[in-house]
Amino acid sequence: MLDKIKLYSNFVVLKHTLFAIPFAYLGAFLASLITSGVVPEPVILFWVGLAFLGARSAAMALNNLVDKDIDAKNPRTAQRELPSGKITMKEVWAIIIVSYFLLFYSAYQLNWLCFLLAPIIPITSIVYPYLKRFSPISHFVLGLNLGYAPVGGWLAVAGTINFPFQAPEFAMLLLLFAVTFWVGGFDIIYSLLDFDFDKKEGLYSVPTFFGVKNALLFSFASHILMLALLVGLMFVLDLGLVFKIGLVVIAALIWYEHTLVKADNFTSIPVAFFNVNAAVSMSMLVFTVADVMVRIP
Repeated sequence: MLDKIKLYSNFVVLKHTLFAIPFAYLGAFLASLITSGVVPEPVILFWVGLAFLGARSAAMALNNLVDKDIDAKNPRTAQRELPSGKITMKEVWAIIIVSYFLLFYSAYQLNWLCFLLAPIIPITSIVYPYLKRFSPISHFVLGLNLGYAPVGGWLAVAGTINFPFQAPEFAMLLLLFAVTFWVGGFDIIYSLLDFDFDKKEGLYSVPTFFGVKNALLFSFASHILMLALLVGLMFVLDLGLVFKIGLVVIAALIWYEHTLVKADNFTSIPVAFFNVNAAVSMSMLVFTVADVMVRIP
């Protein structure tokens, strides 16, 4: 049983949940702290976490399902659970169904607005794996899938959207696009690992379409946009010194990530991909929440 659980968690790369789940909790904390001056109720954080886990696990399973033939031909991915036969198609579909049940049931437990908006997530999750056959924008559609996290966390607490938008809603839009460009930027870096294979198979990515050096520039530009959006968040929410320190930390992490990857040396990409980006998302959660909390009367 434990072996099966480990197999399934590896299949959906459960450890990569660290990339974006802090942004889901960030949205929830901001909504609660800004509107009522208190931290979110534990039950809300529980359902937010479960919804995010379901959405991401289903998206990963769908991606692996759609790409199973491509992964089987790629030496880097041929030993993954599905192409190697360690996991069956029935098990994959079971993971997808259970994961989306978690998403929709958790959204229902939160509020009706979350439940009504939940179908947006499967739509973009299904679109993403097919895009690499047609367009290099797939990196940013992946980013959008994770960019929903802070918006979902916010709506889980707020349960409503103001029209016209007020400052908090603008803040969630800034976070949505910040996460989108952040993920798109580091996914461009990660796709360098498959550059030769993608080129041979006619698959689209920013590196295969624009070249490796230009891809690194695109990635860096995406991360500069992310930082600019976070500066915008600072002004919209009138964040203070603690957030500014966090912004410096995040900028330093992003810079370090880009120093690890060279156009002729991809050996440090796994470190840049996982370790650095996990630190970025956790820094964003900790410094932003801390800044808001220290200024609450």
